[in-house]
Amino acid sequence: MAKIGILTCSNATQDLGCSSVSCLADFRKRRRTFTDYPQEEKLTLTGIINCPGCPTLTGPDKLIERIRALTDFQVDTILFSYCVKALCPFKEKYKTALEQSFPNIGIVIGTHEEHITPEEFRCRVKKLFCQTRKTMVDIILNKDEEV
Repeated sequence: MAKIGILTCSNATQDLGCSSVSCLADFRKRRRTFTDYPQEEKLTLTGIINCPGCPTLTGPDKLIERIRALTDFQVDTILFSYCVKALCPFKEKYKTALEQSFPNIGIVIGTHEEHITPEEFRCRVKKLFCQTRKTMVDIILNKDEEV
């Protein structure tokens, strides 16, 4: 049995209302990153946590404490969500800090891939921060071409 945890972007979840629906759908259907796990192996989602937010100099220390909550439940792998992969300027720093603090836990950047490039995704998210009527669902479902 593999136990995983997902790390999401605070800005995406708190400011843009992302509910991690794409990450969870790919987990349930064993698509994209989740195809790395054998079908016969039971895959358990232990928890989903947010990053400490940006910008921050103390982010890695805060993140280690948040991850520790998942390690209490013997998580095997932490997957950074697609929004962390595409948006986070600290993802490599966070990955290194987690690998050093938790050498027995795998760290994977990206739960899935979107149908757009990370650069296009970042561009759309920047526009969302300037428009309160849009949400992450608008990006994922491409509801409005002008985004």
